[in-house]
Amino acid sequence: MAPQQGPAGPRRRLGAELRRLRLNADMTLEEVAERLTCSTSKISRLETGKGIPKLPDVNELIRIYGVTSDAEQDMLRRLVREGRTQGWWEPYVEGVHPERFVLDSPGRYPALETEAVVVRPFTTTFLHGLLQTREYATLLMAEMLPHHSAAEIERLVEIRMQRQRALLREEEPLRLAAVLDEALLNRQVGDREVMGRQLRILLELGERANVDVRVLPFDAGLHRALAGPFTVLELRDRLADVVYIEGAAGDSYLDSPADVKLYKEIHADVSARALDPIASRELLVRYLRRHTA
Repeated sequence: MAPQQGPAGPRRRLGAELRRLRLNADMTLEEVAERLTCSTSKISRLETGKGIPKLPDVNELIRIYGVTSDAEQDMLRRLVREGRTQGWWEPYVEGVHPERFVLDSPGRYPALETEAVVVRPFTTTFLHGLLQTREYATLLMAEMLPHHSAAEIERLVEIRMQRQRALLREEEPLRLAAVLDEALLNRQVGDREVMGRQLRILLELGERANVDVRVLPFDAGLHRALAGPFTVLELRDRLADVVYIEGAAGDSYLDSPADVKLYKEIHADVSARALDPIASRELLVRYLRRHTA
């Protein structure tokens, strides 16, 4: 099975090309917005890949920027078409409302993860979605999203289950380098049977060549990630990498080179302080025995 493709990649590539063309034309966002008779925020969203591109708008930008190459025009229009396709996750999130402080946009993270080749999470309170069992994810979401119906929770959980297929595909499987704070292993989700199945799945996934699971033990002491959990997404096709932070004020996405570099360094720090994969596995086995005793 080949890697799934979504619209986030084409939108970000199109945005990068449009920004390059604008800078080459020595034009400001305000000047372009005036020529296109739209707001500067619309141009900015197109350039950052956050807006849904429309062919008439891009055709007009092609004219404004003086793009004469047929090949370049065709490339820009192709990216528009690809950027308007439906992502695999969209049927699941249709009708699922955002929830302030918890669930900003249920489709945005899956869109970025679909474009990723490596995911590097550091988690402190609960397992990353790529590692969760269906039972664990359902209990977690039901607790965190009390205003959502059981049907909405089920659809959001199904997205997580579908995301995990990327770890198991034969062709170019997604690489996962997860660092788990030992604290989350002490937090029981559900009963002992739920935790037992979760830990067994965690051990099974850790045996895969593309999955690296490390536990940061309590005795590691102070470290650079004390501010909280985060996930670094390294994206394919030379797209700028992204840092995802799930916090009390909602979801944050950082994509400036300085921010991404900082969080990669922090992840490298906690990874170096964590137990190696073999020692991490031994610790997980001890927790499995504790939860199933």
